[in-house]
Amino acid sequence: MPTLIRLYVHYVDLVNRKIGRVAMYLLFVMGGIQIYSTFSRLITGMPVNWALEMTQFLLATYFLVGAAYSMQEGAHVRMDLFYGALKPKRQAFVDVFTIIFVIFYLAVMVRGGWSSTEYAITYNQKNYSAWSPPMWPVKSLMTLGIILMLLQAISNLFKDIATAIGKPLT
Repeated sequence: MPTLIRLYVHYVDLVNRKIGRVAMYLLFVMGGIQIYSTFSRLITGMPVNWALEMTQFLLATYFLVGAAYSMQEGAHVRMDLFYGALKPKRQAFVDVFTIIFVIFYLAVMVRGGWSSTEYAITYNQKNYSAWSPPMWPVKSLMTLGIILMLLQAISNLFKDIATAIGKPLT
């Protein structure tokens, strides 16, 4: 494989690994917010109106920003009726074919996410709730997560092509 492709794969994998590791800690942040909300309601009798919504935003960020790391680690669900019985080279051929559909889907998702984020920024979109937070931060993070997953899918495509032709990038 050309040096440029090797560098692309190396740096995309590195960035997604680091971001994915950081995203894991969002679970603790979500737990802390929920504990704070519970104690606030039980001790002071005053519920925190932003806690549930903030946890939902963090959960969406956790899933979408961490998705590229999951893809890199092969942790996504795979339909394994025949795939597991194939040799690694054949699996790579199947992966090359299927990842093209994933890349197309993610490209469409990036387009939609970008449009939605642009709308949220332009019109200062707010969520319809008592807290009424601005939507652009969560939409931006979700779009970033989809972009990272698209970059990782392309990286996986390069790795699968290299494996299919008998020259793995590892």
